[in-house]
Amino acid sequence: MLAIADLHAHYGASHIVQGVDLAVRAGEVVGVFGRNGVGKTTLLKTIAGWVRASRGEVRFDGQRIDGAPADRICRLGVGFVPEDRRIFPGLTVEENLMLGFMQVPRRGGAANRAALAEIYRRFPRLRERRRQHGTTLSGGEQQMLAIARVLVGAPRLLLVDEPSEGLAPMMVTEIYAILKELKQAGRAILLVEQNVPQALTLCDRFVAMERGRVVFKGDARDAADCERLLAAITV
Repeated sequence: MLAIADLHAHYGASHIVQGVDLAVRAGEVVGVFGRNGVGKTTLLKTIAGWVRASRGEVRFDGQRIDGAPADRICRLGVGFVPEDRRIFPGLTVEENLMLGFMQVPRRGGAANRAALAEIYRRFPRLRERRRQHGTTLSGGEQQMLAIARVLVGAPRLLLVDEPSEGLAPMMVTEIYAILKELKQAGRAILLVEQNVPQALTLCDRFVAMERGRVVFKGDARDAADCERLLAAITV
């Protein structure tokens, strides 16, 4: 579904992503792990079109998307849940969710209402708080809203950046239950996460990054690979 070859990205003169090769197949979860500042978030932003690739290719379903604007990439079926969640101040939960309809501009009103009803079935807390301003929600509820707003557009690939950041353990468990349900429903997920043990319960495969490069690839079901990963990122 997603194929990345020799991808490079810069912030000004800073070479952040340095020749990454990566693939995500339909229906699988791939983790991207590493210490802070190694380029994980920039990698997701480059795939999503928020940062322009300086070299290399990104293909989604065989179609090149590197260099495409972020809104086009989104409409093709790539949903990005950023680390800072980007909840719009002054808008209610439901108004934030309705912004997700922009991902599917040709979808009719009846289909949008059905999609919103499905979101409320999956996220009952958001249904209860649908008239509340999104920025007044707890951190965990804002994370749910950020995920739900992307799901309204029915993406086939989710890019999820640090979903457990700053959350209480009970809320982390709830967020990962949602991600597991999405995986079981066939959604592909590329996951950046500092909570590696939690993420490994969801991932099929993973890569470890160091200084903008992939330095290790492993199978999340292989205990030796997981031990090698944990040793590498805690040095």
